[in-house]
Amino acid sequence: MAILFSIMSKTTSLRLLPPVRRLLAGLGEHVKLARLRRNLSQQQVCERAEISRPTLRAIERGSPGVSLGTLAAVLQVLALEKDIALIARDDELGRRLQDARLETPKRRAQRRPAVRASAKPADELKS
Repeated sequence: MAILFSIMSKTTSLRLLPPVRRLLAGLGEHVKLARLRRNLSQQQVCERAEISRPTLRAIERGSPGVSLGTLAAVLQVLALEKDIALIARDDELGRRLQDARLETPKRRAQRRPAVRASAKPADELKS
C-alpha cells in the first residue's frame, strides 16, 4: 500500500495537459506491447530491470510519476534503449524560434573607389 501511495502522490503533483497525459498513456501501451511481443512476463521484466511490479504497471499505464531512469531500465530490458535518442530529436518549433532570433547583421555600404576621369578627352578615345 505504501508503494501505491508514493506512486499516486507523485502523479497528483504534476499538472499535465490532457494531450500530454494521452501521449504518456500511449507510451505505456507501446512498452506493454513490446513486452508482450517478446513473450516476457511482468515478473521477468521487473527482475531484469530491478524494479517492482507496481512500478512496471505504472509505466505501462503511462503514469507521469515514473522516473526517466526507471523507464530507461525497462527499455533496456526490451532492447529499445536507442529509442530514447529519438525524444525531442527533431525540434522544429525550437529551430523556428532560434531562426527568428537570429538577426542578419546589416552590412555597411562599401565605399567604392571613385572612378578616375580619363586624362584624355572622349573624342581622342574613339580614334
